[in-house]
Amino acid sequence: MGAIEVPVLIVGGGGCGLSASVFLSDQGVDHLLVERHPETSRIPKAHYLNQRTMEIYRQHGIAEDVLAEAAPLDKFGKVRWMTTLAGDGPLDRRLIHEMDAFGGGELEETYAAVGPVLPAKLPQMWLEPILRRHAEDRNPGRILFHHEVTSFSDEGDHVLAEVRDTETGEITTVKAQYLIGADGGRFVGPAVGIKMQGPPGLVNTTTAYFSADLSEWWEEGTLITHFLSPEDPDLSSNLIEMGPSWGKSCEQWGLHFAPGPPGRWDNETVVPRIRELLRIPDLEITVHKVTDWIVDSLLADRYRVGRVLIAGDAAHKQPPAVGLGLNTGIQDAHNLAWKLAAVLGGCAPDSLIDTYEAERRPVGRQNVDWAVSAAVHHQAVIDAVGVGHNIPAGRRKQRLEAYFDPSPLGDTVRARALEIFHTHRGGCQSLDMEIGFHYEDGVVLPDGTEPPALVPMRNEHTPTSRPGHRLPHAWLTRDGQRLSTLDVASRTDFTLITGPEGTPWCEAAARVAEKFSIPVVTARIGAGEEYADVDGGWEAVRQIGDAGALLVRPDHHVAWRSTDGAADAEQVLVEAFRSLLDR
Repeated sequence: MGAIEVPVLIVGGGGCGLSASVFLSDQGVDHLLVERHPETSRIPKAHYLNQRTMEIYRQHGIAEDVLAEAAPLDKFGKVRWMTTLAGDGPLDRRLIHEMDAFGGGELEETYAAVGPVLPAKLPQMWLEPILRRHAEDRNPGRILFHHEVTSFSDEGDHVLAEVRDTETGEITTVKAQYLIGADGGRFVGPAVGIKMQGPPGLVNTTTAYFSADLSEWWEEGTLITHFLSPEDPDLSSNLIEMGPSWGKSCEQWGLHFAPGPPGRWDNETVVPRIRELLRIPDLEITVHKVTDWIVDSLLADRYRVGRVLIAGDAAHKQPPAVGLGLNTGIQDAHNLAWKLAAVLGGCAPDSLIDTYEAERRPVGRQNVDWAVSAAVHHQAVIDAVGVGHNIPAGRRKQRLEAYFDPSPLGDTVRARALEIFHTHRGGCQSLDMEIGFHYEDGVVLPDGTEPPALVPMRNEHTPTSRPGHRLPHAWLTRDGQRLSTLDVASRTDFTLITGPEGTPWCEAAARVAEKFSIPVVTARIGAGEEYADVDGGWEAVRQIGDAGALLVRPDHHVAWRSTDGAADAEQVLVEAFRSLLDR
């Protein structure tokens, strides 16, 4: 039996665990990651990386590799509802409705205005190898697939775990100061008494992952195509490109069937159902896997027990609507990594890690509820066409004929449905859900201001420098180079951003950094300064004067702000750091 001692042990090598590894490495935190499977995911799983996640990956030097393999926005920036993919019947291959989604089409300008990078589409089976490569490059020899934690115990000042090599059976004892459970809730959370709260599983969904050449029929540019069968409610489904090529050249697909009993199809029996649904009777199909999975709406009652923390699906499970699941997990890891680094580096006490739950659990609650709401509402969208799952086979054709009727009455039917379709922007255009989440409690010093008013469908985002919110994006220039304000902020240290009259703040930050032994980066933005606000974008969103200052955390959320100068800038910053870091 061998023995290893590391500051952090990560259990789980999926999208959340591997992201946590990269973030910890960039924070200079030594750690060990163990994953029981021999390799990364072999099924697509989540496939949408939202704008905030892509900003985080850009911050950590991953975005370029992701974008090199991901579908470009013009290949996935719509959602569609159709009758069938092919066929030559009067109701076959009819477009019911389409709308721009997730930053595509007319939304692109709006999304581009609030961030330096746009969303991307890359299923987990292609994303995870990229993350694994980055994790292994930054933490050589410490990313162990084919290894599982068989037991662990919290000893008060450390965690003791036994790790088994699933190939050789060899046991290694790992002593870590903290353990992160990113294992989907299979082992770590239940072992320390964490409970998932929420209703029983909502419905069972069957998904078929398969390869086929659909180029003759496929309309590219779609993130998801919903098929509303004119005849059989069990053939209503949605089809998603899974790559590795995109558009008409896509080779692999994910087909989610209407809710139904588990075990209804296997790799062989599902083939005729796929052909029937798509109306392509002789389609050559290679089925890779048929899975049954429960749509859950669950949130952990705690994110921390002693020295054990959970993240990702171990902390929250939700319907795939809006694509918040994997993204929320990655953002969990991003929030936690810098806090672990601060505590392990001696810059803050252990109590700082309590703010992880204080900040992330409310976001988890919000995202689970929003995903459930969007999923339930999508049923109302389908019902608006008259072919919901509750409509029997005999009446579906009649309802669709009425929808496509070219008469004035048909115009009315379509107009009514369009009103309902428009509400789906809460499911596929909810920019503020992706990028506007913020923290009211935690490593935040409120300044007495109220957050921007929320648009009910969350399809509008108002940038703000209010403490707790993500630092607003604006383009700057330095020595002729175009940079985002998010590039100015450090990924490892606190950053003090001031205006052209902020010299007292910058001088005070240097003294406070020395006093607390905490690195603080300073940056001045304005005319004649290192960073130039050439188009006025920063002035429009900064919400501080030329003598004001923002203190930005390593995860790029604003921790504190002063809209103007102060008589004793050093004392103000001392008090801010004492409060923020519990010093």
